[in-house]
Amino acid sequence: MDLEVSPALTIPASELAWRFSRSSGPGGQHVNTSDSRVELSWSVVDSAVLSDDQRAVLLERLGHRLTGGVITVAASEQRSQLRNRETALGKLGALLGAALAPDGPSRRATKPTRGSTRRRLAAKGQRSETKRQRQRPGQE
Repeated sequence: MDLEVSPALTIPASELAWRFSRSSGPGGQHVNTSDSRVELSWSVVDSAVLSDDQRAVLLERLGHRLTGGVITVAASEQRSQLRNRETALGKLGALLGAALAPDGPSRRATKPTRGSTRRRLAAKGQRSETKRQRQRPGQE
């Protein structure tokens, strides 16, 4: 099953590597016999569907998640292997889509308003007065 990250990028199933293992957690007697936990791996470095720009962006933004140029996501939330496979595909697609999304607008620096500065200084003065009143008389 191919993974559609965006309309411009679809990862073929041949580039995806699946691994299955026993899942932890509840499930009764069945849990000890079925390999319902899923690990989905995809090599960013070796992929043929990425452009050089996309590869550079993914390596930069997902560098902390990559191990040897391969990104891996795990899913064990569901009891069935099929649903965990779908969950893992969704996780990988969301991760890659977020990494390839363009940056948002940069923050524009602003100054505090005159009123907010006045309120802040008034609160500081009130706090100072409260603490000054706690002192013994004659200690100023």
